[in-house]
Amino acid sequence: MNAAAVLVLPVCYEVAPAYGIGSREGPFHLLTASAELEDVDEQTLLHWGQVGIHTLPAIMPTPRPGSAMEEIRAAAAQCLETGKFTLFLGGDHAITIATAKAAAEKYPDVGVLQIDAHLDLRDSYNGSRFNHACVMRRVADDLHLPFVQAGIRSFSAEEAGYVKNKDLTPFFAHEIHEQDHSWMDRAISALPDKVYLTVDLDGLDPSVIPGTGTPEPGGLSYRQMAELLRRLGASGKKVVAADITELAKIPNTQVSEFTAARIAQKMLVYLV
Repeated sequence: MNAAAVLVLPVCYEVAPAYGIGSREGPFHLLTASAELEDVDEQTLLHWGQVGIHTLPAIMPTPRPGSAMEEIRAAAAQCLETGKFTLFLGGDHAITIATAKAAAEKYPDVGVLQIDAHLDLRDSYNGSRFNHACVMRRVADDLHLPFVQAGIRSFSAEEAGYVKNKDLTPFFAHEIHEQDHSWMDRAISALPDKVYLTVDLDGLDPSVIPGTGTPEPGGLSYRQMAELLRRLGASGKKVVAADITELAKIPNTQVSEFTAARIAQKMLVYLV
C-alpha cells in the first residue's frame, strides 16, 4: 500500500433504489472486468498499470442510511489522509454524499464535477435525505461546495425549481454535441483548483452502458467521457479523488462492466 500511487476502495452499498437494482455488487463486477484490460493505454501508450494500484478490502455498510454515510465517510477519510488519489467504486450514487464529505474535510477548497443523467437535487427521496437522488443537494446545502453538473437529462419539478432559484447552469445533454468539446473547457474552468469527480454511469448513453439502474437515452459517449477526463487532467487542476457508481450487471453480457473499467483506466492515465 505504501508504494502505491492509487487506492481503490469498493463500497458495496445499495439502499432504496429508484428503479433497477444490482449496484451493490457493481464494484466486484468492475474489478473482475479490469483484470481483462490490456495494460497499455491506446491513446497515450502509457503503461497504466505501472502507476501502482492498491485495492482495499470492500466495505459493506449498514443498510441504515444515516449510519451508512458515517461508515463510508470514515473509511474514505482514512484513504484520503494518505494524500494518494483514491477511486471509490459504488454501489449506488448515495456513497458520494459520504466520500465527497470526506474530501471536503481534507480539502476545504474542493469542488465537485458530476457526470450524471440526473440532477440528484431532491432534498429527500424514498424516505431519506441520504438517497442517491439527493447527492448533489447534500453537496450544495450541507457541504456548501461549488459544483458543476454535466450530461443532465432527467429531473423532477422540485429539482427544476431548485436550479432556477439558485441560478444554476447545468450542462444539459441536449446542449452537448458530439463533435463540439468546448463545453468541457467551460465546465472545467468553472471548478476550483481542487476537484472531486463523481461519475454516475447513467451519465453515459445506455447504448454505451446499459447496465445501470436508471438508464436514460441521450447521454454522453465513451469517447466524450474519455476526452473530458483528458481535458480535466491537462487543465492543471488537482483531482483529489473520484468515484464510479451505479453499475448493475446484466446477465450474459460484459459490456457495461468492461466499459466502466475502461473509464477507471482512463482516470488513472489522465488524472494521476
